[in-house]
Amino acid sequence: MDAGGANHNPTAGDGPVDGGVGGAVGVQIRQSRRLPDFLQSVNLKYVKLGYHYLITNLLTLCFVPLIIVTLIEASQMNLDDIRQLWLHLQYNLVSVIICSAFLVFGLTVYIMTRPRPVYLVDYACYRAPDQLKAPATSFMEHSRLNGHFDDSSLEFQRKILERSGLGDETYVPEGMHHIPPRLSMAAAREESEQVMFGALDILFANTNVKPKDIGILVVNCSLFNPTPSLSAMIVNRYKLRGNIRSFNLGGMGCSAGVISVDLAKELLQVHRNTYAVVVSTENITQNWYFGNRKSMLIPNCLFRVGGAAVLLSNKSVDRRRAKYKLVHVVRTHRGADDKAFRCVYQEQDDNGTTGVSLSKDLMAIAGGALKINITTLGPLVLPISEQLLFFATLLVKKFLNKTGKPYIPDFKLAFDHFCIHAGGRAVIDELEKNLQLLPIHVEASRMTLHRFGNTSSSSIWYELSYIEAKGRMRKGNRVWQIAFGSGFKCNSAVWQALRNVKPSRNGPWEDCINKYPVKIIT
Repeated sequence: MDAGGANHNPTAGDGPVDGGVGGAVGVQIRQSRRLPDFLQSVNLKYVKLGYHYLITNLLTLCFVPLIIVTLIEASQMNLDDIRQLWLHLQYNLVSVIICSAFLVFGLTVYIMTRPRPVYLVDYACYRAPDQLKAPATSFMEHSRLNGHFDDSSLEFQRKILERSGLGDETYVPEGMHHIPPRLSMAAAREESEQVMFGALDILFANTNVKPKDIGILVVNCSLFNPTPSLSAMIVNRYKLRGNIRSFNLGGMGCSAGVISVDLAKELLQVHRNTYAVVVSTENITQNWYFGNRKSMLIPNCLFRVGGAAVLLSNKSVDRRRAKYKLVHVVRTHRGADDKAFRCVYQEQDDNGTTGVSLSKDLMAIAGGALKINITTLGPLVLPISEQLLFFATLLVKKFLNKTGKPYIPDFKLAFDHFCIHAGGRAVIDELEKNLQLLPIHVEASRMTLHRFGNTSSSSIWYELSYIEAKGRMRKGNRVWQIAFGSGFKCNSAVWQALRNVKPSRNGPWEDCINKYPVKIIT
């Protein structure tokens, strides 16, 4: 379980706000002073747009004169010229046949060995029943009645909750609603079954795919790994076939959802004409922290019940009904660095109580992992114009101005939608700032955090569902899913919409999308 980040300064207050007539006049003065700066930024904006258009269409602009010249020359050829060309080809018939044979052979090898496209047919996100909702007041009351926390810890949790970005409709498992909590193995199994089976039931109903048709199953859950495994529980429940290739990933944190997709993708390159199901979840029942170490209390305030099931296919016939095509997966692992390895660490406190400790260096380590990840991802997705700008500023920094800031590529030119792991408000704030995103780009992440909390590896699917429910996903749009996890890892998945995507039945936002976005109190 990763907390992915929280606001580590919960007591910070808001700045002063201008009021009355004086405030209005002050705003007008500031706006008038900033008008030249605004006009300059508008001019630079259009200069940059013109530059990107020129570089993007440079080949076309170069080839247009060549094509025109070729057409003029062809129109001036007479019948004698055409006859001479045909005779020349006849005399070189052997060469033509050999070239054609090599061409056919090369095309055949390419078609047989090229990576098979992986399609996302559909996915489903679990939504818990209303009786499992945990408003902040109820959360704090239960924490007080449990008797495990001292006054300082209770106050710390209250402040974290106030600034976490979570709303009052998130869910905790049934065992946590009891006093004292039910923390048994049976209660933990019950939570996992409700989440996984709930998501899978919706997925199978929406896609009309029979469980027997599933050839690959990948399940990821970081902290709960019973015997038999979670994947075996699914095989038993849906009576999946005996030769299914099943995998159970544990201890890989909030970024394990992208890892599971990557594993399924690799398997779909080998095993043809089959389906793969990816199930991403986390278990809270046996992983609640009942101690007083501050760094271990933050996950209690952020993590909530959730899970997702994703149906992938390598069948060409599924392209017509699939929602997305997988374009890229980029994985970054910083486990070789000791500080990064221990920044999200499951351990016991001084009293022997087990919990997940978050390092104060978490955000800095996450930023470093993000930098490495986008350095690899950038050349794959960014237009050539942005790559040239980045390379040019890199040379300037290296040879002329070593103290200058590096150029941050504009990923808004590469992606239409962003699904940033809803690990905490601080994670979303940092990526919005560092990637220079607009509020609408992080809206799905903020609203997912508000409505469902940090659901670990499944949060990126709730965010994608939000974008669909808002009717924003159009054919050809590119989506960037990015998640952070213990280890420390930063993983990215890029999808392309194959059609104008509408939300599937029984989606997690079905009964509440009209209430969003809501204003988040800071």
